[in-house]
Amino acid sequence: MASSLSYAAAISRPPSSPSPNLRTLFPSGIGSRASNPISHTNRFLRFGVKCSYADAGIKDTNSRTIDVEADIKAERLVVLGGSGFVGSAICKAAVSRGIEVISLSRSGRPTSLNSWEDQVTWITGDVFYVNWDEVLPGATAVISTLGGFGSEEQMQRINGEANIISVTAAKEYGIPKFILISVHDYNIPSFLLTSGYFTGKRKAESEVLSKYPSSGVILRPGFIYGKRKVGNYEIPLDLIGEPVERLLNATASFTKPLNALPASDLILAPPVSVDDVALAAVNAAKDDDCFGVFTINQIKEAASGAKV
Repeated sequence: MASSLSYAAAISRPPSSPSPNLRTLFPSGIGSRASNPISHTNRFLRFGVKCSYADAGIKDTNSRTIDVEADIKAERLVVLGGSGFVGSAICKAAVSRGIEVISLSRSGRPTSLNSWEDQVTWITGDVFYVNWDEVLPGATAVISTLGGFGSEEQMQRINGEANIISVTAAKEYGIPKFILISVHDYNIPSFLLTSGYFTGKRKAESEVLSKYPSSGVILRPGFIYGKRKVGNYEIPLDLIGEPVERLLNATASFTKPLNALPASDLILAPPVSVDDVALAAVNAAKDDDCFGVFTINQIKEAASGAKV
């Protein structure tokens, strides 16, 4: 049987290839302004396929045309804190995979001159005051990198309240996935984790897992290394993090018996590359079967699978 295909409309870009399965068992008024216009409707790529066929050797006089239409949802990722150390790595990783990216942060577009930044829509704003109508409509996932240090009140507000507000907004706008960059507990007993940094993050985690029980993702990295820009200076955290990670990985079989000791991970938890965190986050956003809490090792495994 001979066949021929003709396309009624072109697709603006090919759909992204399926990401590796990252399924993890579920353990335990600052206004905003966009540098580029944003469509406020859910975006779909529509195309039609016309197919005609005839048996080989027979003149195709009575062949029929079949019209097929399919809706392919274009991926649109919102990164909260996208101009920061982890956030910018996530934006870069997403753009490299053909995903549309919107960043919301108080500082707006970074001052660096990297070419990939031109492909990101940078919005200057604060999650406490932003008009979400200008950020969330049409998004397929939200990744939050919000967090920081300061006074107890400031840490509760930044690590906890800011993320909780964001989760609530994403749910109200019908965003199907939410990924939170949280923090490893370093094997410290919960009654000792009284710092606003940890308690704020854990409150945010509970909100994600409550509102997104089958699609929410929590990444819990430890020390994240890479080249971190602070003002006009670049801090090469990889000069410390990378060799320490290699050392701890090489000695893991010897130090494993110590892992059960309280607070042992303050020394034994391996650092994580910022690129690995970014890859794990982006692929979690793309994979509908990915949900739950990711440990340090699971983050690395997810990133390793994404590189293949």
